[in-house]
Amino acid sequence: MKIEKLSPAFKDYLWGGTKLRDVYGKNCDFDIIAESWELSTHPAGQSVIEGGEYDGLTLGAYIEKLGRGVLGTNCARFSDFPVLIKFIDAKQPLSVQVHPSDEYALRVEGEYGKTEMWYVVASDPGASLYFGVNQELTKEEFQKHIEDNTLTDVLYKADVKPGDVFFIEAGTIHAIGAGILICEIQQNSNTTYRVYDYGRRGADGKLRELHVEKAIDVSTLTPSDTADKQSAPEVIPGGTKTALASCEYFTTEKYEVNGTVEIDVDETSFASLVITVGEGKVTGAENEIAFKAADSLFVPAGAGKVQITGKCTVVKTTV
Repeated sequence: MKIEKLSPAFKDYLWGGTKLRDVYGKNCDFDIIAESWELSTHPAGQSVIEGGEYDGLTLGAYIEKLGRGVLGTNCARFSDFPVLIKFIDAKQPLSVQVHPSDEYALRVEGEYGKTEMWYVVASDPGASLYFGVNQELTKEEFQKHIEDNTLTDVLYKADVKPGDVFFIEAGTIHAIGAGILICEIQQNSNTTYRVYDYGRRGADGKLRELHVEKAIDVSTLTPSDTADKQSAPEVIPGGTKTALASCEYFTTEKYEVNGTVEIDVDETSFASLVITVGEGKVTGAENEIAFKAADSLFVPAGAGKVQITGKCTVVKTTV
């Protein structure tokens, strides 16, 4: 099976910046590029095969054409493609928000919930984010802080630097701060409940919609485990490997490559390779693709031994 390069779907949310185009060379005419959906079959924005035999096919159409075997046996338990991976460029802070669990989201919204992981690619000096509450709250206290515009007073604030990892379980209140570029690995869902938005107005001039009742329903109001769970780097031939996060929806590792690193993509899962720093090439049994920072590659399940060559950082995601 051939390795495929993907081109993303873009989003121009009002808080976004221009780094994805100006620094990383993304081809997009939007004035603002808030997000690039690098690995997505979601109807709100699918990534597309770039080059080769399947050039121009959406990832969903590619999977339909080749069959779900390209996803691997571990994906058989999911009715839909389980993962969505994106870059997020926050020039301004994102809204304080929360995502529901599978049970709630399937019942109320008709799609899966959203557990996610953030890998910080770049950040301005002094940048920070919010991650869970900093004290136990009742639902009544939570609602009062929302109504009084004092919600951020009771949220855990974390300073960030490149390479930091945050695992955000469904139900965790959170917000990415200004000046942060992250790679987000998440469940394949676009359900977000906005709780606080700094009084911002959308393109229509109206205050952006909040979803307070649903947020109160689903939010975890006890402090989260905010420790960075990534492992110590393991020295391997050609570089290092670091385990970043693992849950029932995805497993993510970081490879720091300085030469050639070999990975084995077996029948259990596809591999997503997102390059965050540097350049190089990836070589499989049937083809070879050159890459640069912010490129995204899809390696079908069963592709076997794959070599990553160059001086780069690669975030690998499997199921």
